[in-house]
Amino acid sequence: MSQEREKLVELMKDMPIAMMTTFGPTGPRSVPMARQEVEPDADMWFISARETRHVEDIERDPLVSLTFSSRDSWVAMTGRAAVVEDQAKLEEMWNTFAEAWLPGGPEDPNAVLIRVEVDHAEYWDSPGGKVASLLSFAKTKLTGETYNSEHGTVTP
Repeated sequence: MSQEREKLVELMKDMPIAMMTTFGPTGPRSVPMARQEVEPDADMWFISARETRHVEDIERDPLVSLTFSSRDSWVAMTGRAAVVEDQAKLEEMWNTFAEAWLPGGPEDPNAVLIRVEVDHAEYWDSPGGKVASLLSFAKTKLTGETYNSEHGTVTP
């Protein structure tokens, strides 16, 4: 695994919520989605209600964009999404957060998985957190030098 991919997977541990953008017949639409799992190759799993516009959009056009952020890091991804019918995997990933949206549990016929195979990802990380960011901003203001953050690109 490349150093950039390892960094991306590490950053994702603190980013449980994505804005998932689908591209349906009326144009782009973004919805918040709770990430369930990040595989070592950076592919993503989500639990969703089947009867939603984003699932309809994915079935029509699998291209999606995912954006994540934390206090001092940001990730943007594009990939191909698929609606996955896998009861064992759904039960394995099930949690109380999913239950809040789908109270029937993993046996609910409206519960479904979405898997996103990531084609391209970029991340921006401000090492050192808020204090380091404030110091870098101050340094930029005083010296005119560019803000120092770590940026990486990940492709298959």
